[in-house]
Amino acid sequence: MKPENMSPAAIAEELGNRLKQARLNADLTQAEVASRAGLNRRTILNAEKGKVQLENLVAILVAMDMAELLNMFLPVQEISPLQLAKLKGQKRQRASKSQKKKTQIKEDKSSW
Repeated sequence: MKPENMSPAAIAEELGNRLKQARLNADLTQAEVASRAGLNRRTILNAEKGKVQLENLVAILVAMDMAELLNMFLPVQEISPLQLAKLKGQKRQRASKSQKKKTQIKEDKSSW
């Protein structure tokens, strides 16, 4: 799968197919996964079609003992050395406004 050449819907469908294959490889029925995850079978069916809420996907992966794959799917993001130097030990909590916007706001206030 080359995600850069696929639409979001196509990627979701491919992930659903992979989820279904993982369930079959584990020799589990949709009903068994649903029971373990605390979901209904219809939710499992939809997940295997690529239509699932994130929280439900996590519950399914936990029920199938595949939660460790989440770290490979989306690894923890480290702060770059440049950002760390700018923050001087502070943890970044939000993105900053661009300098152009800050200057424009100051100019607007000075006209009053």
